[in-house]
Amino acid sequence: MTTPNPSLSSPLLTHKSHHDPPPTTRLCIDDMLRHHCGEFGYWQFKHFVLTCMAWALEAFHTMVMIFADREPDWTCQSGFGCVSAGSSADVCELPAGAWRWEGGSGVSTVAEWGLICGQKYKVGLVQALFFGGCMIGAGLFGHLSDSKLGRKGSLSVVCILNAVFGLLTSLSPNYLTYVLLRVLTGFSTGGVGLCAFVLATEPVGPSKRGIAGMSTFYFFSGGIALLSGIAYVFQTWRSLYIASSVPSILFVFLILPFISESPRWYLIRGQTDKAMNIMRTIATTNGKSLPGNVYVARDEEVKENDEKSNEIRSKEVITGSVVDALKCRLTRVRLILVVGINFTCSIVYYGLSLNVVNLETNLYISVLVNAVAEMPAFFLTALLIDQFGRKPLAIWTQWFSGIFCIAGSFIGNEGAWKVVRMVCGVWGIFGMAGTYNLLFIYAMELFPTVVRNAALGCATQAAQLGAILAPFVVVLGGGVPFFVFGVCGIVGGILTFYLPETLSKPLYDTMDGMADGENEV
Repeated sequence: MTTPNPSLSSPLLTHKSHHDPPPTTRLCIDDMLRHHCGEFGYWQFKHFVLTCMAWALEAFHTMVMIFADREPDWTCQSGFGCVSAGSSADVCELPAGAWRWEGGSGVSTVAEWGLICGQKYKVGLVQALFFGGCMIGAGLFGHLSDSKLGRKGSLSVVCILNAVFGLLTSLSPNYLTYVLLRVLTGFSTGGVGLCAFVLATEPVGPSKRGIAGMSTFYFFSGGIALLSGIAYVFQTWRSLYIASSVPSILFVFLILPFISESPRWYLIRGQTDKAMNIMRTIATTNGKSLPGNVYVARDEEVKENDEKSNEIRSKEVITGSVVDALKCRLTRVRLILVVGINFTCSIVYYGLSLNVVNLETNLYISVLVNAVAEMPAFFLTALLIDQFGRKPLAIWTQWFSGIFCIAGSFIGNEGAWKVVRMVCGVWGIFGMAGTYNLLFIYAMELFPTVVRNAALGCATQAAQLGAILAPFVVVLGGGVPFFVFGVCGIVGGILTFYLPETLSKPLYDTMDGMADGENEV
């Protein structure tokens, strides 16, 4: 038997290319979304809507004081001969027992604890302390969502705390207990919108992130509008606190399980496998295909050629805090400017909301109209943000508001001029609502993932401080508040001049990645 010649039995041509695996490609999350997963497909839409429902919860816990702490109308008791006017000033001149609150003492905290006349300041004090709690909570949960708890974990904690403190508030036996529980509610509320915003927008691609981020405020305004209906049904302040707190419980058990953690947070925490699992899910749900040789990496890793070094670095846990943001000159300047802008804008927004002329209708309709009136501003800025950029739009919306406010300060408050001043105030709110809308997405894009929530927490704290000070500006009376609001709007626009444009730029993951990206520009 003849043994075959090995050289003759071997194929003349080998096809090694069919068996060799394709080279590994490492992409940052923005590039992976843009080229393989889809920037805003069905997965992002569902994730965005479910996460942003938390904004409605923040609106419930923040604006419930409008109804719970309202001053109800009163009527005379028979036999006393007084004239019912619904004014606390008239009540202060009447003897005890000569009048009664319409609907009973349980309709509001003012009626139950007699927060009128010399005690009226306590209503404003509760509001100021609530925003003080928000300021503390925003800073703390901004840090925790960047570090140990993550975006979803922090959102879960604040929603649970909101539900607990809200329900306990309904059981308050006295004013001091009520104040304490409102401060604690503010503490947890301060982190709700912050965590929800970042969690909702981080998985969105760069070309869709602007309009998606600005659409989050529809949920906040929608929450205020819905609250007016809830308050109409639940007429007593204790039942209202229960009704406005139960949705937080439903959100935790019915919505949160269907929300994913941010892949960007997993990436900076060294959990690359979990980040890749989410990216594959995004691609599959969006009807896309993620190649097997494509892997997610942080910004600075993409620029490296040493795959072994990349593999080691991808497992590193990178953490950051406000201190880290202040140490880096690039982020330090941005943080100071963002804090200043949020402070001035908050004074204008909350100040005008308190200072505007009433709509001469019942409280429920007034709140509903105010909430709906902000939505055109959100819609307009969402349409323009990707055409004109974040920076120009932020400048002009603040100056738009500031110019109308300054004009209102020189207009009298008699006769027909009242209407003109009111129109100035409404246009001022319109401009500042648009600014508030785009500031979140602008601030988000100015900082890398490792310190993003911490920086936004500082910005939110500054906004809460402005909210605390706004009522004190309003009590100055006359044209002074309008002038102060106008100056704040102009100053905020000037500060924005010193920020860089972020339109179509990637969301950087680390300080080094952002520094490298800025140096390439």
